[in-house]
Amino acid sequence: MQLIDIGVNLTHESFDRDLDAVLERARAAGVVQMVVTGASREHSPLALELARRHPGFLYATAGVHPHHAVEYTDECDAEIRALHAHPEVVAVGECGLDYNRDFSPRPAQRKAFERQLQIASDVRASDGERKPLFLHQRDAHDDFIAMMKDFDGRIGAAVVHCFTAERRELFDYLDRDWYIGITGWLCDERRGEHLRELVKHIPANRLMIETDSPYLLPRTLKPMPKDRRNEPAFLSHIVEELARDRGETVDVTAANATAAARAFFRLPPV
Repeated sequence: MQLIDIGVNLTHESFDRDLDAVLERARAAGVVQMVVTGASREHSPLALELARRHPGFLYATAGVHPHHAVEYTDECDAEIRALHAHPEVVAVGECGLDYNRDFSPRPAQRKAFERQLQIASDVRASDGERKPLFLHQRDAHDDFIAMMKDFDGRIGAAVVHCFTAERRELFDYLDRDWYIGITGWLCDERRGEHLRELVKHIPANRLMIETDSPYLLPRTLKPMPKDRRNEPAFLSHIVEELARDRGETVDVTAANATAAARAFFRLPPV
């Protein structure tokens, strides 16, 4: 079983002490490639650095999460664009809107998102096609859809990473042929139970899997790590839960998710 973790925050400080061991455990658990999330002006270059240190195994995104939208200056825009000149950077983002926590003012979020949508319109991957978008949305669906519509025909593929929303949002995304990223939120009986039913409706070629580690440790994982840190090795547990909810074998769910991720990010076969 080969797995691809499409969203992992390996630049987080919690991985500083044992990153090599984390990567080895991921390999042992069947994770053959990972996309390291670049979510801020500080961490996007670090994501690229990790990808360059582990060619063929790690790749990176480059962008600014809505929580950090206030840092999105002209200088920041130029820095993010420069990162996208590197082939290891395979997607624009993490970018989008987050009205749940509002760590940045909403006008700043919308401005930063619009500028990154413009990057997605402008930059090209090595094959000449537009790079895909790695998107974040919480409690901002209508504004999010409206801003994406403004770029219809000018951007490439898109994945709504760490999907946690309801049926209306899911079908709006699927109607626009976007991809869906599922995390260990699925395993949270307090707030993710509704996903158990919704994941059945995601076409196999639009479904991808991710840990979003070190966040979102699956609550059904046994035994729980003592430090409560999520890591890529636990992706196999998420796949098992997802396969059960979809009424598929684990091998089928894993193979389809891996094929979807490889096509979306244009990753080479292992």
